[in-house]
Amino acid sequence: MTTCKKLAESPGLTSIPSLYTHTTNPKDIQAVSEDPEDPIPVIDFSFLTSGTPHQRSQAIQELGKACKDWGFFLLINHGVPERQMEAVIEGLRGFFDLTEEEKREFEGKNLLDPIRCGTSFNTSLEKVFFWRDFLKILLNPDHEFQFPYKPAGFREVSLDYCKRIREVARELLKAISMSLGLEPCYIEKATNLESDLQVFAANLYPPCPQPELAMGLPPHSDHGLLTLLVQNGIGGLQTQHNGNWVNVNAIPNSFLVNTADQLEILSNGKYKSNVHRAVVNSKATRMSLGIANGPSLETMIKPAPELESKEQPAAYIGMTYKGYLELQQVNQLDGKSCLDRVRAFN
Repeated sequence: MTTCKKLAESPGLTSIPSLYTHTTNPKDIQAVSEDPEDPIPVIDFSFLTSGTPHQRSQAIQELGKACKDWGFFLLINHGVPERQMEAVIEGLRGFFDLTEEEKREFEGKNLLDPIRCGTSFNTSLEKVFFWRDFLKILLNPDHEFQFPYKPAGFREVSLDYCKRIREVARELLKAISMSLGLEPCYIEKATNLESDLQVFAANLYPPCPQPELAMGLPPHSDHGLLTLLVQNGIGGLQTQHNGNWVNVNAIPNSFLVNTADQLEILSNGKYKSNVHRAVVNSKATRMSLGIANGPSLETMIKPAPELESKEQPAAYIGMTYKGYLELQQVNQLDGKSCLDRVRAFN
């Protein structure tokens, strides 16, 4: 199938093919700017790792509030060099600039293939395609990493970047454990993070002649624990908050972090997984890279017993992370459709 990038570069393109046209309620399209009275939370990572006891306690409290109220926050002072963040985005640009034939080598067929790229996640279920091209890579420390060897240097830069993200995510999960009243290493042990699965999920959204008719990505939640995202300076991410879609304006050199389904399950619903979407524009190419940090594939994820009570029994049934990911094979990317399938009926 022709990539979205190649389609967008077609000479004289003034409208999009019907295969990419989404019909949505006009009310669902509207997004609002941040409310100054209720801004997107900003978490200072340095307070969690090297602050005074008071700063650390305050930061853990703010992190818990961000997870509970938004499921989304901006992370600053995280220690990952800006040049490293820029280098991985440039590597992605090089990958998406490869010829159609070169990219076809990394196409993949199944959900759990180590490397997949293309336009559609699930061609058998999607009746309308999204206005984007993607590269998705599964990284598991228990197995040799498979990664595209083109363009030159992309593999090395990306794997080093993922290693840094894994370190940041682990520190965040320790603080989130504490904010839930659990031991610092509770989430790490309960999800077997020593063998965690990282998903390297890159998207390229080319300029679209009819952005009001196309969708970059529909409303959805992520499957793992935490996703840390960077972009190339072009906005397009919107997060759902209090019934509204809110435009996310990134602080330079920050990570956009959202909570995901496995954290909602483990917290017994105290921290909801964040629903977000990507919109497109007519002027500039947007690139984003989300590193989704999840449990190990074979680990059974269920609500922490310490967070269950007579008044709040287990809200979800236990399931291995691999089993949860396989639910995507029979579900479209749509809201929390996978999470809805593991809710317990008490």
